[in-house]
Amino acid sequence: MVEKQHTIKQSVSISGTGLHTGQHGTLTFHPAEVNHGIKFRRIDVEGQPIVEAKVANVVDTSRGTTIAQNGVKVYTVEHIMASLRGSGIDNVLIDLNCEEPPILDGSAKIMMNALKEAGVVEQDAERKYLKINKKITYTHPKVGCELTIEPADKFSIDVKVDYKSGVLNVQEAHLHDMSEFEENFAPCRTFVFFQELEMLLKHNLIKGGDLSNAIVFIEKQVSEADLKRVAKLFNKESVAVHEGGILNNVTLYFENEPARHKLLDIVGDLSLLGMPVQGKVTAYKPGHFANTEFVKMIVKEMGI
Repeated sequence: MVEKQHTIKQSVSISGTGLHTGQHGTLTFHPAEVNHGIKFRRIDVEGQPIVEAKVANVVDTSRGTTIAQNGVKVYTVEHIMASLRGSGIDNVLIDLNCEEPPILDGSAKIMMNALKEAGVVEQDAERKYLKINKKITYTHPKVGCELTIEPADKFSIDVKVDYKSGVLNVQEAHLHDMSEFEENFAPCRTFVFFQELEMLLKHNLIKGGDLSNAIVFIEKQVSEADLKRVAKLFNKESVAVHEGGILNNVTLYFENEPARHKLLDIVGDLSLLGMPVQGKVTAYKPGHFANTEFVKMIVKEMGI
């Protein structure tokens, strides 16, 4: 059976604050013609330049995947890319009126809901898949991560994470078919360790972070002074450590939500290939740098 390409029926917008830049902006998905692919248009820049969502345009992977073309950037695209892949959308033009898309709740759920509201429509063109014909492995010995893709009849991912943490144990997540993505992976939020917060702030990151768009894990005992300082950073009257070492009583949607979010990120970063993949992915300790280097290796090995 031949699969067809898909776009959205009508335009739909989402507004919010970018996680790292703190910029408030609006993201608008527009229908696009067949073989258009996924492209961003920076409508706040003179000439409204286009930034294509492809791995060759990746310029930074500091706590997210940033793409750029002709000096024009779009930050943290991975959740958008995952939401489009999860919705089965091949062609869309995305207007953005600032550098960074809204982080929303730190997952892909709100974007997938918006795309569903816009409506997904079939187009008169065949969907092209990248069919993996050999085993490809990327390793990063210093970090200890490994990502592999091998031939398979359909797309699937197995993920394992290990942060050597007392509060975040070794976790696994498994996606057997993309039909599982919306319910079981799209709602899973990004996460961070408490000890990383100040480092991220010193590097001019997470300006738009708050306790509604990330799960914060606390490994060690934290002083009341530290908690008060973090509360001030996030404009909260107070914060507290609750069961499981999680800041401010966030309830996990799944026991292995962090591993599921890492799987979500892989789906988004793999989408920078420009077409869906047919193959089995196995990932140990993935991250945006490793993910995108892995995608570059796939491009090279498959000659695309």
